[in-house]
Amino acid sequence: MRKTVNAKSPAPSVRFVEIHAEQAGQRIDNFLIRLCKGVPKSHLYKAIRGGEVRVNKGRINAEYRLEAGDLVRVPPMRLPQPDEARIVPPMVFPVVFEDDAMVVIDKPAGVAVHGGSGVSFGVIEQMRAARPDARFLELAHRIDRETSGLLMIAKQRKALLRLHDMLRESEGRKHYQALVVGDWVNDRQHMRQPLLKWLTASGERRVRVDAGGKAAHTIVTLRKRFGRYSLLGAELRTGRTHQIRVHLASAGYPIVGDDKYGSDEVRDRFSRRGFRRMFLHAGQLDISHPITGDPLNLVAPLPPECMKILDYLEQTL
Repeated sequence: MRKTVNAKSPAPSVRFVEIHAEQAGQRIDNFLIRLCKGVPKSHLYKAIRGGEVRVNKGRINAEYRLEAGDLVRVPPMRLPQPDEARIVPPMVFPVVFEDDAMVVIDKPAGVAVHGGSGVSFGVIEQMRAARPDARFLELAHRIDRETSGLLMIAKQRKALLRLHDMLRESEGRKHYQALVVGDWVNDRQHMRQPLLKWLTASGERRVRVDAGGKAAHTIVTLRKRFGRYSLLGAELRTGRTHQIRVHLASAGYPIVGDDKYGSDEVRDRFSRRGFRRMFLHAGQLDISHPITGDPLNLVAPLPPECMKILDYLEQTL
């Protein structure tokens, strides 16, 4: 009996993509990330630096903003096939707390909490790969890919359900630190603007302040002023998507490094100083244990790269 052999997918080839009006204004790197879903960002940036990506036959850098009518040369890039087995590298993340019911890790910035939306895998898949004997590992909540800090993962279903209930009822407190552009005025301020999810023309998920949105409540406190920048504390009383980012940006104080609601100019300025992330860190979690009810007061200090940029701002005052 003859064995069936799957035909190989055709080799990738050069593509030329014309930019339309609705695509104009995007940075070339963000355009390629959406166009080449599944291709690692490192491969895309290497192709840009190496001149393999061209616009109107000329070399460009990652900050180039597309214009209507531009012709973009996209080099051959192998995309993962739908039936291709995913290889998830195991990863051990810093553990802040762990027992039989749950584990709380200190997630680094730049790592998604789970696979999807162009990301092959995230924290939960990598933890399962690193702990093959674990019978149950599930995310209790989410934090943004570019946000660092405390992330709760349940090791029992009853713990997961209880954590979900607690978060839904706003039990416990989640505290963040954010460096924003601008001289923040009030020592303590309640922000209650409703938030609405929407999609851009390219299909990217965004959030905005809108009267028709869901109720959202953030308590912002001033930590330290650095002239043109301010270090803030932000306590979540609700858990809407991008809540802190949008509340602060809507007030005129976008978070440094925010690629969705912040300034490209500010992001580029800090990138030249070696800071290439968003300055938002989930640094403190006060919550009852989902099984025992005992109070948990968990802390993850600011990452070294955040401390380094604060030291730099302190020296320039």
